[in-house]
Amino acid sequence: MESIFHEKQEGSLCAQHCLNNLLQGEYFSPVELSSVAHQLLHVFTAAFWKYDSGFFSIQVISNALKVWGLELILFNSPEYQRLRINPINERSFICNYKEYWFTVRKLGKQWFNLNSLLTGPELVSDTYLALFLAQLQQEGYSVFVVKGDLPDCEADQLLQMIRAQQMHRPKPIGEELAQLKEQRVHKTDLERVLEANDGSAMLDEDEEDLQRALALSCQEIDMEDEEADLRRAIQLSMQVPEIYLKIFHGHQVQILLQKSLGRDEKPTLKNSSKMLGLQA
Repeated sequence: MESIFHEKQEGSLCAQHCLNNLLQGEYFSPVELSSVAHQLLHVFTAAFWKYDSGFFSIQVISNALKVWGLELILFNSPEYQRLRINPINERSFICNYKEYWFTVRKLGKQWFNLNSLLTGPELVSDTYLALFLAQLQQEGYSVFVVKGDLPDCEADQLLQMIRAQQMHRPKPIGEELAQLKEQRVHKTDLERVLEANDGSAMLDEDEEDLQRALALSCQEIDMEDEEADLRRAIQLSMQVPEIYLKIFHGHQVQILLQKSLGRDEKPTLKNSSKMLGLQA
């Protein structure tokens, strides 16, 4: 997924990262977004833009996208819901919570969460997309559908021909930094031990095997497959309103459950709960 453009969070420039990740390139800078905000001042009040923080309003985001012929429509608005469009048939979404913005976009035939607070793009399957958006709305996010033709990009062209695979999900940037700091501390402690023993302290073979086993046990193995997505989707379905479940096809769930059970057994509440690790 190296071809996917993904700006990571810098300061409070989430609006810039959101737009650039959507358009897949360095299309906007803080100066350019500030210019859009200034142009709106004769129509809107300064409350729509915080000059000293870098945060921008929906009006600024919307007007910046109009330059590219793109329009934002609120995902859960009555007008849009009447269209009954399955989210997987859209091309991109912009999500906002208070002053934070991020993009979810389709590249090739796959969906990606391009949140700038993650260490990289996160693959989101078609199975999980509708419930992912529903979960965001439950958490207080406003979700907007991006309408219009997005500019061509290398990642979209490449992923039309091949499918991306993700063995490990990206972590939040803060979590990665904390882990790196912890690794540096452990390395320093080991160096102190070696120095105290004049460099002669060597781990024997059994101790080395134990250290490797402990290290492997701490690694997160999160395969991006249909069964993993199905477990997450069904768990979320117990939390989100019924209206969103209409988007999530029951027939597809039944097929995937049969596949994950590995036999021609009709899925039931009992074996579905067993697969999810729940008490039936």
